[in-house]
Amino acid sequence: MNAPYDGDRGQGAGGAASPGGPPVPPPPDQDGPVPPDPYLQHAYQDDPYRAQDLTAQDPVGEALYDRAAHPPPPPGTYQEPGALYQQPPPAPYAPDPRIWAQTPPPEPAGPSRHLPYGDRPATTQFVGVDDLVTRAADDRQEPDAFAHLFRDQEGAGKPPAPPQPEPAPAPAKGGGKVSGLLRSSAVMAAGTLVSRLTGFVRSLVITAALGAAMLGDSFTIAYTLPTMIYILTVGGGLNSVFVPQLVRAMKDDEDGGEAFANRLLTLVMVALGLIVVAAVLVAPVLITLMSSTIADDVAANSVAVTFARYCLPTIFFMGVHVVMGQILNARGKFGAMMWTPVLNNIVMIITFGLFIWVYGTSAESEMGVDTIPPEGVRLLGIGTLLGLVVQSLAMIPYLRETGFRFRPRFDWKGHGLGKTVKLAKWTVLFVLANQAGVLVVTQLATAAGKLSGQDGTGFLAYSNAQLIWGMPQAIITVSVMAALLPRISRAAHDNDPGAVRDDISQGLRNSAVAIVPVAFTFLALGLPMCTLLYASSGAEAARSMGFILMAFALGLIPYSVQYVVLRGFYAYEDTRTPFYNTVIVAAVNAAASALCYVVLPARWAVVGMAFSYGLAYAVGVGVAWRRLSNRLGGDLDGAHIVRTYARLCMAALPAALVGGAAGFAILELVGTGALGSLVALICGGALLLGIFFVAAKKMRIEEVNGLVGMVRGRLGR
Repeated sequence: MNAPYDGDRGQGAGGAASPGGPPVPPPPDQDGPVPPDPYLQHAYQDDPYRAQDLTAQDPVGEALYDRAAHPPPPPGTYQEPGALYQQPPPAPYAPDPRIWAQTPPPEPAGPSRHLPYGDRPATTQFVGVDDLVTRAADDRQEPDAFAHLFRDQEGAGKPPAPPQPEPAPAPAKGGGKVSGLLRSSAVMAAGTLVSRLTGFVRSLVITAALGAAMLGDSFTIAYTLPTMIYILTVGGGLNSVFVPQLVRAMKDDEDGGEAFANRLLTLVMVALGLIVVAAVLVAPVLITLMSSTIADDVAANSVAVTFARYCLPTIFFMGVHVVMGQILNARGKFGAMMWTPVLNNIVMIITFGLFIWVYGTSAESEMGVDTIPPEGVRLLGIGTLLGLVVQSLAMIPYLRETGFRFRPRFDWKGHGLGKTVKLAKWTVLFVLANQAGVLVVTQLATAAGKLSGQDGTGFLAYSNAQLIWGMPQAIITVSVMAALLPRISRAAHDNDPGAVRDDISQGLRNSAVAIVPVAFTFLALGLPMCTLLYASSGAEAARSMGFILMAFALGLIPYSVQYVVLRGFYAYEDTRTPFYNTVIVAAVNAAASALCYVVLPARWAVVGMAFSYGLAYAVGVGVAWRRLSNRLGGDLDGAHIVRTYARLCMAALPAALVGGAAGFAILELVGTGALGSLVALICGGALLLGIFFVAAKKMRIEEVNGLVGMVRGRLGR
């Protein structure tokens, strides 16, 4: 019988001597040495964890391990048996009884579930979101524990095969799940960047063709109306609720969620078809709801209604495009949804370019709602509709590449769509509250533009400034969260609030690296930016848009934070809380905008409305943050996040002061023309970014240093 391990004795009274020490003499009343007591050992000397392998259970690796996507494998690996009837080779050293678990052998070459991070499929079985989603429902066969017996019988009497040399694994490129996330975000950010840039060019061409007066406002309202109706009806649910549902269908359904996706796409197509028919019939009423100022003007109302009836069918193609994009997102393919809007922008740029080629710019033709020809209205309307058609049809090849085939299915009952619609109910109310605030701003902005009698003080100027202001949000924050949302949804589904908190914190801090300096850039250089971009609409109109952009500027920070925080509620399929939060934001925005309309002069009313927009989201962030923190157990990594944002603002503030002062000085010296605005923007922007990065480096902001290191690594420096 094996005696129990008695530890390192010798320190207590009556114990045996320590190894290597002098023997303890026996007591005088005994004839021989005292036998060791098996139950007596030092309380602090015997430490079974002292020689434990630190790599066996790394606390940092355990904390970052994505258990929702990678279930922990059983400890150890199976060791192939040796040849029959041979003694095993002796161990080079005796086992140490103080080590409670021996170090396992190294992982074999090839895919390994023990290494959850990395960039190569050769060392990582699941990387990023692509493989994680597309292979989440695969059934993996467990290895047969008795397969070696069959191999032993087969190999009896045969000489053992010579060992095959193992191929040396290629060096890893770097990585981790952050690297996979950054790659997915980079693909989406590139597509979104090109889409936003072409959309910005589209806005420039529209402003050059129609001007920033009543005609431009009429088209802008008609063009905005389909998007508003789409978001009010099904858009909100599609954008936030159906991604978690599609991911769950892919994991739980036998067909990988294809039938669920077909039912969803069929249901959306039928619903949107009915909505389009109803919207076209009541187009005059919709224009009145959007702007009573335009509806009261006979010529402007006629032009706006005609534009609206060409634009309203885009609701159908907009919804089809979004559903197809969400199906691709659930399958881990994020690029198509970000790149296909470029086609829509190109078609519209060509359309308005043809309009300018035929009729000239607004400054040249001085065209208004009374003088625009019907052929021109028809050209712009058909081109706008054609752009959305091309955008939606371009998604079909991407779906076929993933193996998805659309087959209309009308068996909607009893397949989970009822739960999805129930969840989307609160999202629709969420969007309704948000769009109610937009309606108030639209009514007030068009009225202020007409009262002021100056170009660039109405709804088109507000929309153009907001388009520039929202580009960083769409390029950076939306791209980061589109890659994080499936992972957050899986963590929430597995009831892992720690993983949800970490991903939310990561999304906030990664996006803040770019959002904070860009917000201060808009504040410092909004004026030369707009005088350069919208010079074709007139110097006064462009200058007014610059002041509106400056008023929007700092509101970009709470707007981005609000977007990220609400993704946490959607991951838990909680759409009621975002609704209540948006009601607060919309109410604050509408009330503050109405106050600006009443108190401020008509010339500055829209500027005040732009500032009110950011103020409303600052209030909303405070409410949403507290609710999500309570949902995650009272911890949202607030200290870390607030410290990052505060240090970024401290680095951006002096940079904005110096860059803005340089920009305004150059405008005063050279003028507000295209050349002066370009020089002011280049010089002021270079000073601002240089000072910001120097200050951030001195302050050792880890997110900025990580971003700079990643860029330098990509450039090979």
